[in-house]
Amino acid sequence: MAKLATYFSTSGAIKLVRLENKREIVQDSNLYLLPLTSEDIPSVLEIEKQVYDFPWSQQIFKDCLFAGYSNWGLIKDKQLIGYALLSIAVEEAHILNICISPRFQKMGYATKFVQELFNIAREKQAANMFLEVRPTNEAAVRLYGRLGFKEVGRRKGYYPAKEGREDALVLSYHLD
Repeated sequence: MAKLATYFSTSGAIKLVRLENKREIVQDSNLYLLPLTSEDIPSVLEIEKQVYDFPWSQQIFKDCLFAGYSNWGLIKDKQLIGYALLSIAVEEAHILNICISPRFQKMGYATKFVQELFNIAREKQAANMFLEVRPTNEAAVRLYGRLGFKEVGRRKGYYPAKEGREDALVLSYHLD
């Protein structure tokens, strides 16, 4: 059965069309989402290692694929430029990992990607979306704030850091 894809227009109008496992973003016909597969893991790891000081391992990504999470690749001109792993259950969505290649950061792709993740979560009947972010990742904190996420908590010592551990801000977005 074909899935619904969300199209964004410059006027902000949204139109749904049927595509087979492909979610296109209309403002840029060469920008779309595809479900991640095991063949994508080397490209995902390459981006992960470029962006994070403490990248996830290949096994963690394999486990996420095996667990059946909603795993998406952001494709631009047939090239993987970002990815997101999303857990959705009991009316809650949780962004486990989201990343945009350094070459494509600060171009609005992360905003479009997260907005499409909102749509995916809504389709799965999620009412709220959560994520953790390092307070020192100021660009991400600003992005999530612009998108409407609110801080709802803090996880002490959540992330590994160069000098010990770093807290995580827990953010929430109401999807209605």
